Amino acid sequence: MASCSEYNQECTSWNWCKLCNSTRLKNNFNKWTSGNDTIDKFIQDAQLNVDYYEKVIEWIPYERFHDIKEISKGGFGTIYYAKWIDGVISYWNRENQKWERDGQREVALKRFDVIGDMNEDFLNEMAIHLRARTMGENPSVHFYGITKDPETRKFMIVLEYLKDGNLRNYLNNNFNNNIAPEVLSGEEYTKAADVYSFAIIAYEIITGLPPYPDAAHDNALALKICNGLRLKIPFHTPKLITQVIMRCWDARVTCRPTFEELHKELDKYYNDYMLKYNEITIQIEAEEFYKNKITTDATSTVPLNYKTHPQAIYISRLLDFSNLPKPKNEENFEKKLEELTESFSHIIITNDDIDEEMEVEEIGEIKEMEEIRKTEETGEKELKEPEEWADCYIKR
Repeated sequence: MASCSEYNQECTSWNWCKLCNSTRLKNNFNKWTSGNDTIDKFIQDAQLNVDYYEKVIEWIPYERFHDIKEISKGGFGTIYYAKWIDGVISYWNRENQKWERDGQREVALKRFDVIGDMNEDFLNEMAIHLRARTMGENPSVHFYGITKDPETRKFMIVLEYLKDGNLRNYLNNNFNNNIAPEVLSGEEYTKAADVYSFAIIAYEIITGLPPYPDAAHDNALALKICNGLRLKIPFHTPKLITQVIMRCWDARVTCRPTFEELHKELDKYYNDYMLKYNEITIQIEAEEFYKNKITTDATSTVPLNYKTHPQAIYISRLLDFSNLPKPKNEENFEKKLEELTESFSHIIITNDDIDEEMEVEEIGEIKEMEEIRKTEETGEKELKEPEEWADCYIKR
């Protein structure tokens, strides 16, 4: 990494000296204000700690946007398309002593509608976007800064505009019905509830379906969820992935994995799959084989078109369910989870399982992979029955 010519400090990224640029940004603090001390401090603190030009967030005057158009509206807020005239900071021009910018760019403006001028939800949203912005150089959605609608006098978050929409638009829905059962029954929202929601999104990616599209999203459904109702994971899903999702849906919040554990586990599956010839590879290959070849089971395919119940609501809204019981799992939840911990050798396909027209060569390849797995020394013994399990069947 190159060194800064002014302070002889090592640059934290290409053409970016943290010491130099934080000083320049600080010297500009008296030239702008949002009119709100909390927001000003939030932006200033972020600018003093930035280590890469693409991570800079700013106060952006509303007049620097044009072609503003409403593109989406939910129960709590509105999202607008806009063009930002200046664009993001690119680098410091030493000769002209000013920030150079990359020019006009498309952005999304997110405004909260049902709340006041400044509130905890808005601050939390800013903090989440900033954390995602600073954790890596390529966050899923870039956070550029904050502005204020002069007509409504509400603050707006300035985000990267995604032409194809966000993940939920891609999955053809905008909803908040991935709420954990304990939250439905009135308990505080925790990180464990986010883990439950993460598994709902995983289900959507696997199936292409929103949660419970054929049911009214009312007190009756909330009651069923608190009593153990869960979405049906397609049979062709690799058992290791099914196990992860089910653990996230455990009604006992202390039995759900943490995000740190999920990251470690899913990262391992990804690396194992890239290396081939291991449990996750065998499961994916075999389940794809089932999915593509076996058509007699009605659950083997996911309908591309589905009818949505008229009372299935997929926009943000306030939830007020009363008299819901303490959440619990279905009666056979632990048994199902325990069965999923077994090695795939217990469910490997045989000639009796498949149609006579299926290619024998493909069957042989899958069986050969299983034999290789059996003889391969992984050093972790992960394919065997775990030696120690907590009461909630979470591997510790």
